[in-house]
Amino acid sequence: MAVARHTWARRGGPVALEICVVAALYYGSAEIGLLQQQVRGQVTPLWPPSGIALASLLLRGPRVWPGIALGAFLVNVTLGPSLLAVLAIVSGNTLAPVCSYALLRRAGFRGEMNRLRDVLALIFLGAFTGMLVSATTGTGTLVVTGALDAGDFWSTWSVWWTGDAMGVLAVTPVVLVLRRARLPTGASPSRWAEAILLLAVTVFVGFVETSSTPLLFLGFPLLIWAAFRFQLAGAAPCALAVSTFAIIAAAQKAGPFAGHDLFTNMITLQAFNGSASLTALLLGAVVSERAQTEREIALACRQLAELATKIATSDRRPTLGVTGGEQEIRDTAPK
Repeated sequence: MAVARHTWARRGGPVALEICVVAALYYGSAEIGLLQQQVRGQVTPLWPPSGIALASLLLRGPRVWPGIALGAFLVNVTLGPSLLAVLAIVSGNTLAPVCSYALLRRAGFRGEMNRLRDVLALIFLGAFTGMLVSATTGTGTLVVTGALDAGDFWSTWSVWWTGDAMGVLAVTPVVLVLRRARLPTGASPSRWAEAILLLAVTVFVGFVETSSTPLLFLGFPLLIWAAFRFQLAGAAPCALAVSTFAIIAAAQKAGPFAGHDLFTNMITLQAFNGSASLTALLLGAVVSERAQTEREIALACRQLAELATKIATSDRRPTLGVTGGEQEIRDTAPK
């Protein structure tokens, strides 16, 4: 019995702690996402828990899925129309990131996201495809239980899917980048100044995006700058900031979101945020691939140079062998 308890404490204890941490992160990020709810106080155009859930699965493996289910239950237990409906919604919220995780693993996804194929897989498999499960399950449950009119299915479904997909596109890359983030060593003062300037410009663009002037496109030069100069470490946080500002503008019906119904605004928001994430992540991946190729070429050149130097400075010289016939001719030749 003592051995069994020791084995559980050594193996099961850390897993239980990971599950609790995932549940806490899911619940905390959900409270932030609900600040911009659009339908029934529980459907929001940016649902960070979906990004937290997928990132947790990618980093810690499928063993943490109970934490996702627990966090989803704690969030929805006070929002759902009935306990049965809550359980159905929790099932969809849990299955969606698990399906995304399975699709990404099937596609050979790597968390470093330093390849173009990784970014494309995250966008089209992790976000757009996997999150269909939660949006369809959740919206269908609300309609079946009578909490939502059947005529509002598609508008609610669009908000739900937009929120879950944007949670993956905006939050998951940031979590994966932060896990590998390290303070740069030997960075020049000009590099630090550029990073501070990028942060200041991001804040300025946020104020412009949430104003009454339709200037959402100003976010794209910012994303290009961040991707080319700081790769994914700069592109992913900037994409999250730009998307958040656009969501705030949509919730306030400001700028290009003024004078339109909910469905139109969600389509516009999804198109903008999807384009922003696509631009930032794809450019970041391309720049990372180019940098990796340059490093590999530089390493190969150094190795070739070292090999050439070693050959040139070697004391060994090739010797020409003398055959027996040649030696005999030399011996009988007239002196």
